[in-house]
Amino acid sequence: MDKTKIKKPIIDKSVQEMESLKQQIDEYKNKYLRALADYQNLEKRISDERFELIKMANKNLLVKILPFLDNLEKAEIFVKDQGLKFSKDHFLQILKEAGLEEIEIINKDFDPISAEAIEIIPGKEENKVVEVLRKGYKFEDKIIRVAQVKVSKKIVNT
Repeated sequence: MDKTKIKKPIIDKSVQEMESLKQQIDEYKNKYLRALADYQNLEKRISDERFELIKMANKNLLVKILPFLDNLEKAEIFVKDQGLKFSKDHFLQILKEAGLEEIEIINKDFDPISAEAIEIIPGKEENKVVEVLRKGYKFEDKIIRVAQVKVSKKIVNT
């Protein structure tokens, strides 16, 4: 009896088993890589959501603080005190560092997205903001409070 004939089926069977094991390894490797990618995406999404929640909390806090800032600015008009001015300026600087930005609107064309017209008054130019009654603010380039303004209406002499 020939020994090679006996070994050949064993070798063929071993090669098939190795190919099958290689396929299983490749499948497990692909599953591992997909799971790793899913986990990394989940970590990134959670991190982004956490950042957005913090931004929203900051925005909500800033919206609640703005009336206090308005009151400080009104008090500064009537009370000429260097301590009050210093405190208001310092408080405003902290808010700016946190991302608060005043909407610059005076002497510009009226924009209903960033301002609310409280009064229309006669003026030399049409549709210009002539006075700011309450400042408007942005946070992270989004308007969190519109300004309240007086807008000019051009008078036509007839």
